[in-house]
Amino acid sequence: MIEQSLLLKLSSLGLADNTTSRLRQEYQAYKSLFQAQPVLVQQYLGIQAAALAEAILQGSPQVHFTLPERVVCLQTSEGSMEVESVPHGSREQIVGGWLARLSQPDLSTVLSLRLTELERSANQAVSVSAGLLGYSTAIHMVCHVLPAGRSVIYASVDGEDIPNQPVERDFEQESAISIPTDTYANSTQADDGRGELLVPYVEAARRFYLPQWVAFDSQGRLILTTVREAEAHITSMQHYLAILHSASQIAPYMIADEIWQQKRYGILGQLVNQGRALARYQSQEIIKTILRRVAEHRLDRGLRLSLPYFDDQKLAIENYDFMIIPAGRIMFIPAFAVLAAREQQIKIVQDRRLSFATRKYLLAELHDLELAFTR
Repeated sequence: MIEQSLLLKLSSLGLADNTTSRLRQEYQAYKSLFQAQPVLVQQYLGIQAAALAEAILQGSPQVHFTLPERVVCLQTSEGSMEVESVPHGSREQIVGGWLARLSQPDLSTVLSLRLTELERSANQAVSVSAGLLGYSTAIHMVCHVLPAGRSVIYASVDGEDIPNQPVERDFEQESAISIPTDTYANSTQADDGRGELLVPYVEAARRFYLPQWVAFDSQGRLILTTVREAEAHITSMQHYLAILHSASQIAPYMIADEIWQQKRYGILGQLVNQGRALARYQSQEIIKTILRRVAEHRLDRGLRLSLPYFDDQKLAIENYDFMIIPAGRIMFIPAFAVLAAREQQIKIVQDRRLSFATRKYLLAELHDLELAFTR
């Protein structure tokens, strides 16, 4: 692996000696080293990086890559740049396979381990090549695979750890037709030579980083046609974050990259906001279903409930299961639902496995259930 002293020579001076600054220095070192390569080597690394990124995204069990023939290396003695050849026997690399995936099911983890192993090679050309390939792959995933979004600022509510409430700024209120990120192309229009019709997203969507994945407005109202579409948007945002995680797994110093930080900030706040809105919407639909079945006398054989909530630690929709009426011929009485909701609220308050914000929103859903049967 490239020595820390080598990285420092290529990095900015005067940074504090902590984890964040060290990662920033390492990031700047690889960025400078990549820029020092000839254009053909940069292009070659870009092609290899694109293939590796595609294999990771497709979940391939195995991937093949080739290190470049020559790379520019930094000589630690004088700090001068010299071209060195990569040994022929070290250029061809195969990562993964079904046996390897049994212990490391994630291809990005297997690839990260292999690149780290190559970076520790005694041959400097192999070490530098592996480091540059890891840098190129991470950059490709962050900058070329993931779409860029709008410039947003999120606010925290009641001391929550993750800012997720979009702050509206006056200078951003421009025409949606003039801002590409505020519009989508209507592909249903006939090709009459006038180009694509740009249709503005609704105002609620334009307040977030990626308007195309917004399903609920600030009041929790569904702005799409079906809940299934909203669920698909949540999945897309989770996948977006997973790609950012894979990039930082291959090259941990990527967290110092400004674009990585912007994309993670933008999509994380949006995912938390929309995930909570989806869980609240689904819980309201469950309450409506219960009320309808009560009116039809279809809940006299017991009732067990799975209440959806958004866990902001797992960044996913989870279900909170509890019993309202045990199985058997017991007539449904609204007081049963009220008592069950109050009992679960007491348990949630004491459950420290969930974060403060997760408990707060799950308690709100249980309170909605209680109110629905006390009217």
